[in-house]
Amino acid sequence: MGDCIDAPGSTSASPRWVWAMSSASEPTRAVVVDDSRFMRTLIRTLLEDADVEVIAEASNGREAISVVSEHRPDVVTMDIEMPEMNGLDAVEAIMDECPTPVLMLSAHAEEDADVTFDALDRGAVDFVTKPGGEVTSEMPRVKRELVEKIRSAAAVDLSATQQTSRPPKTKARQQTSATSPDSGVESESLPEEGTTLVVGASTGGPNVVERVLAALPKEAGLRVLVVQHMPAGFTERFAARLDARCDYEVKEADDGERIGPGQIRVAPGGSHLLVTRDSGGKLKLELSDDDPLHGVKPAIDLTMSSAAKTVNTPLAGVLLTGMGRDGVDGMTRISRAGGHTVAQDEETSAIFGMPKRAIEAGYVDTVAPDGRIAEETLRGLTT
Repeated sequence: MGDCIDAPGSTSASPRWVWAMSSASEPTRAVVVDDSRFMRTLIRTLLEDADVEVIAEASNGREAISVVSEHRPDVVTMDIEMPEMNGLDAVEAIMDECPTPVLMLSAHAEEDADVTFDALDRGAVDFVTKPGGEVTSEMPRVKRELVEKIRSAAAVDLSATQQTSRPPKTKARQQTSATSPDSGVESESLPEEGTTLVVGASTGGPNVVERVLAALPKEAGLRVLVVQHMPAGFTERFAARLDARCDYEVKEADDGERIGPGQIRVAPGGSHLLVTRDSGGKLKLELSDDDPLHGVKPAIDLTMSSAAKTVNTPLAGVLLTGMGRDGVDGMTRISRAGGHTVAQDEETSAIFGMPKRAIEAGYVDTVAPDGRIAEETLRGLTT
């Protein structure tokens, strides 16, 4: 394993670091941090059974900082509530001193959702929910999610996540003119009958989704659907955070509801979100309990494909950071239906997996950094 090395542009007064990554042939090396010996043992067993090497453990945040500095792992699993120093402070310290991809372990409780998002704000790259209730019955789900997210987190490009600007902390100021100064596109030129935008994201996506939506001018009157790979119990709080940070009305999607201009709906974790029409021909949202697609639920492909089939007014698809190929088929269908497609670029993507595959498929109109995605989407819809 390589050393921590100075990142380009760093100074001795304000050191920033990146890892010299091991070769792809070497196993993923992990550090497990949890104040519960039982939980550390459980996580170690699950990871080692999947050929992930657990090189060290820590029982609190302060110890975690030292262990990470000493062992230089590819990824860290981090509990939230711990003595001496909690997981939030530990993440922040690790990202300041020697950044390493951190995967948070969160409980299912609603109050833990806000804390988990705080961890993402501080630099954690993703999270997975701990087993709840009967541990034995939860093991297949926990093992699958933990191993998949460990591997995704280990592949994150931290230099890209550090380039991403944070969205505003409060609801954006509503524009009184018909032009958004951020986008440089006259929103009044968008069609009056309504324009639909579908945004898909996975690992590294929450903060980028916030930034993209915060840059959408209210006067554009878009109908926006967001599919962020996220477990049930967290998407409602994610929607509330988005609502506080952009000019649109944002909430988790309800089965059977209509969506109108100026509204954003987030696909609930554990359900697929489809676009259909009611008896009067108006757009309606439908939640499906079908099996996961690409191992995820909600799946970006299903939402985008249903929108491409149903929407007969201007349509756009945006595919952001994430591992795998969810969204590739959906972007293809939107493009073939005459819609505009935008993919996040490699430089600002935490994981350039889904966008890369969509670009290679040949159905992406524009490739843009996270800070210009809203602008390029609006521009594509008005030309």
